[in-house]
Amino acid sequence: MSAQREMKEKNPWHTPVTIIITVIGVIAIVALVTVAVLQNRPVSQKYKYGIVLDAGSSHTALYIYEWPAEKDNNTGRVEQTHSCKVKGKGISSYASEPWKAGESLTLCMQEAEQKVPKKRHHETPLYLGATAGMRLLNMENSSASDKVFQAVEKALQKSPFSYQGARILSGQEEGAFGWVTVNYLDDRLMQGLETTGALDLGGASTQISFVSDNYDGSESPSNSVAFRLYGNDYNLYTHSFLCYGKDQVLRMALAQQTQSGPRTILDPCFHPGYTEIKNYSVLYDSPCVSDRKPQGAPVSFNHRGNGSFGQCQEIVKSVFNFTSCKYSQCSFNGVFQPLLQGPFGAFSAYYFVMNFLNLTDTSIPLDTVKDKLTRYCATPWDQIKLQHPNVKLNYLEEYCFSGTYILTLLTEGYNFTSESYSNIKFIKKIKGSDAGWTLGYMLNLTNMIPAEAPDSPPLPHAGYVSIVTIIALLLVVLFILSLRPLWPRCSKQPHII
Repeated sequence: MSAQREMKEKNPWHTPVTIIITVIGVIAIVALVTVAVLQNRPVSQKYKYGIVLDAGSSHTALYIYEWPAEKDNNTGRVEQTHSCKVKGKGISSYASEPWKAGESLTLCMQEAEQKVPKKRHHETPLYLGATAGMRLLNMENSSASDKVFQAVEKALQKSPFSYQGARILSGQEEGAFGWVTVNYLDDRLMQGLETTGALDLGGASTQISFVSDNYDGSESPSNSVAFRLYGNDYNLYTHSFLCYGKDQVLRMALAQQTQSGPRTILDPCFHPGYTEIKNYSVLYDSPCVSDRKPQGAPVSFNHRGNGSFGQCQEIVKSVFNFTSCKYSQCSFNGVFQPLLQGPFGAFSAYYFVMNFLNLTDTSIPLDTVKDKLTRYCATPWDQIKLQHPNVKLNYLEEYCFSGTYILTLLTEGYNFTSESYSNIKFIKKIKGSDAGWTLGYMLNLTNMIPAEAPDSPPLPHAGYVSIVTIIALLLVVLFILSLRPLWPRCSKQPHII
């Protein structure tokens, strides 16, 4: 027993100093691992959300956007995460029943509540922007326009989101924000690349926007918009033509053919065999044509088609004014337009019409495009209906006219040539986001929404490095001290000569 006690006393590993060193070493190792794990765990990304309602002339659509709470160069990196098409027509069509304009938004707003995280509802801004349909209604009947907006606001204020207001966008804003969308989605703004022009076509208006080296804004300043995005300045030419959306131009083309108040017209912009009874009052019920309604016209007329692209194009040309221009150069209706420059993205109705006609490939020569459209317009109406049984007739009957109008607008109106036509790309979406003005609008608004600091590691980098270094040095010292019991043995070993 005494021998065991003596051995224990002689064993250096059982001394209090060694035990203390071991305990401190274990604590230091645990501390080092804990600090490393906490400091290097993934930092959760914070996101913000925004909702924009696009109240167009023919329909309303809701878009949800998401972007990191910390921003790049003071501009949030916005991406579309969801879209919802409101059932029914545009809010301007509810002028006689304004409450229905608000009710029509209910289902899409309910979808938005499901898509945006609940904890973000109260801070998610909600905007409604109305375009040409409401511009026309406001021109025609401002009281009815106000009542529609009141109904819309009442419905949107009931949502859990941060409602920021509903307003009519100017044509200039619509064009400019469409340009921002196209270039943002194509990563041209962040990289400072050559920008893409934007061509937007709706039911009641059309916009053209692009940057030109030959335009500094001094000639026709009303068509100039300055942007600063991602540290770069852009001087943009933009113009919006009210009444030159495809639906309103169709009214103008029909008005051109019914000036004498006939009971029957033979329309080259509709297929052979097409026939429909149309009401004069309905045709002329728009500020774009209301002052042209013929006196003493019958209640209705028989609208018949004979499908001739060439004759249709002549009728379409008649709605443009190419004779007056007080500037160095014009597009049409006396509006200044600098020389076209760079590639262009054409979206909205441009895409939907040309996609239906299988004419989105602009590498096809322009003459070939016209030949294809000529054959399409000459196809009998009964055959067209058989070929497209799932397309609504009110859409199907207008594709010959709409295709002819698009080609005429681009080549005769905006001066695209056989060569520059190939610079146009018809687009629906870019990287999952719809092409249109809403994303540009949201992107611009993020400059006014305060940035939120991202979650950060518990320690600053310098502090983390200092703590790890101190603990590492402590462990080295402890390791050396833990070898202390071996020192006497090493010193007493005999030297071999």
